[in-house]
Amino acid sequence: MAGREEDVRVGANKFPEKLPVGTGAQSFGNGKDYTEPPPAPFFEAEELVSWSFYRAGIAEFLATFLFLYITVLTIIGVKRGPDMCSGVGLQGIAWAVGGTIFTLVYCTAGISGGHINPAVTFGLLLARKLSLTRAIFYMVMQCLGAICGAGVVKSFQRSEYELLGGGTNTLNPKYSKSTGLVAEIIGTFVLVYTVFSATDAKRNARDSHVPILAPLPIGFAVFIVHLATLPITGTGINPARSLGAAVVYNRKQAWDDHWIFWVGPFIGAGLAASYHQVVIRALPFKSKATL
Repeated sequence: MAGREEDVRVGANKFPEKLPVGTGAQSFGNGKDYTEPPPAPFFEAEELVSWSFYRAGIAEFLATFLFLYITVLTIIGVKRGPDMCSGVGLQGIAWAVGGTIFTLVYCTAGISGGHINPAVTFGLLLARKLSLTRAIFYMVMQCLGAICGAGVVKSFQRSEYELLGGGTNTLNPKYSKSTGLVAEIIGTFVLVYTVFSATDAKRNARDSHVPILAPLPIGFAVFIVHLATLPITGTGINPARSLGAAVVYNRKQAWDDHWIFWVGPFIGAGLAASYHQVVIRALPFKSKATL
């Protein structure tokens, strides 16, 4: 036991409290304590004949299917009550969504990376974490999974599904379109920023003495964003989730402001990717320093 405590102490003090800034923050001494993954190729033809490629797509499909199934059922269950405070309420919706994301990311991270969201996939594409081929395939499978998940809910409780709005994302009439767009941008930024931070190779190496489970902060990010923006947009931050519910419900109210739930998340994901790569990791400056 004493030996283990010593290992923890040494690990905790291995890196100085005052870290160098700029390009110096990328390494310690003459070498690195972590391995920087190489940028993914823009297009990789070999992926198209690889079983792991299609296995990852199937994992994204199933995960998004289950996500929509649980999310839509929870929302309909809350709306079925006499008011939004009965049953699990808005907090229950936030917990259900955040907990489901935590569970599904944990289950699929080793197969596909556990994106379950086209905005997350887009952000990782911009950061060169996956190829364009894989990104497009993921997005298609996520959208198909979302449509099927919402469709299953509608199939066994059609009347309630139609009556209670089908779990679609709609802009609250009390808020302007610009407010809804900003809410989606900031909410997605929080999510994608958390994804980058939780899966960062350098951070994992530095904090190896701290047992951090990456899906946990991602699930909590989804939870807190839902608490903040459920009253505004119903919280999209996931274009596949918004599309799946809108396609199956297919009423005018579901499509009126649907663009917000694509434009907002993609802008938020792009900003998060840029912030992480340029500010947090300073990768462009590091590249210049090595020339």
